Amino acid sequence: MSAVRIPPVLRTATGGQKQVVAGGATVGEVLQSLVAAYPALEQQLLAPDGSLNRFVNVFLNDTDIRHLDALATPVVDRDTVVLLPAMAGG
Repeated sequence: MSAVRIPPVLRTATGGQKQVVAGGATVGEVLQSLVAAYPALEQQLLAPDGSLNRFVNVFLNDTDIRHLDALATPVVDRDTVVLLPAMAGG
């Protein structure tokens, strides 16, 4: 299981938890496990086709997964996945 850090804006979907655990061999599988456990996160994180929502940044151990293998990036138990939804405003 990998640790997944939940930003404040998404914590209502996880019952206020700042960090949860989710299983999977890739970042994509971890996100699928996460939305299975917390269905309210699905629309926030994933596009209708199952790809990552374009307004969400995902980091694996401080590295943006776009610079790795995106959702196919392998994860191991000691990894941390960080979710950062894009914020707009002025």
